[in-house]
Amino acid sequence: MQSTWRDRDRDFQKFLVGGETTRRHLVEAIFTTKRRQYTPLPGFDPNIDEKEYYRLQQSIDCDEVYPNIFLGDFETAKNKPYLLGRLKITHLLNCAEGKKFGFCRTDRFYYLDTQLKYLGLPILDCPSQDISQYFQTAADFIEDALSTGGKVYVHCLVGVSRSATCVLAFLMIKRNMLAVDAIKLVRQGRDIHPNEGFLQQLAQLDNYLRRSRL
Repeated sequence: MQSTWRDRDRDFQKFLVGGETTRRHLVEAIFTTKRRQYTPLPGFDPNIDEKEYYRLQQSIDCDEVYPNIFLGDFETAKNKPYLLGRLKITHLLNCAEGKKFGFCRTDRFYYLDTQLKYLGLPILDCPSQDISQYFQTAADFIEDALSTGGKVYVHCLVGVSRSATCVLAFLMIKRNMLAVDAIKLVRQGRDIHPNEGFLQQLAQLDNYLRRSRL
C-alpha cells in the first residue's frame, strides 16, 4: 500500500483547499519552529543535584516528542538499563538497521535478553531513498505500542532524519495531523532535520491523506 502512495496521489485529483503541500512548506515549518528552551532529560529528576546523577546523563540523547514516543540516537538505543529501567520502554524501532557505514549494527538479537518488542528498518539517510515504503509499517508498530499502554523508543544513527521522518508519518497516518503541524510538534521537543528527499515524500503523503479525507 505505502509504496503506491505517489501514484495514487497523482490519480486522485481532488482539489485541496489551500493548495498542495510542498517540500518548501515543510522546510519553512522546520526553520520557523524553535525548540522549547528547557526540556528535562526523560527518566531523570531535574531536581537532583549529584555528580553521579549527571554522569549517567552524559551519554543520553533522547527526547519525548509525543506522549510515550521517545526519539533519540544510536548510543542511547544501546543503553538497555536506561531504556528499560528509567523510561520503561516496551517497543523499539530501529530506523537504520544494517552493518554498513551510517547504519546501526544492533538488531533483534541485541535485545533478546529483554522483553522489548523490536522492529528494524534498513533505511539509508539519503534523499533518493524511498522511505515512504516504510511509513505504514512504522506507523503500525508505533500505534501497537501506544494502544497497548506501552512506550516506544524510535532511533536511527543521530535521531534527527530517518527516525524523525517515521515519527512524523505516524502522527500523520494515525493521529490525522497535517505534515506542517506534526513537524512543529516534534520540532518543539527535538531538533529534527529530515533530509530534502524525506520531506518531499512527507509532503506527498500529506497530499494523499488530505485527499483521502475529503
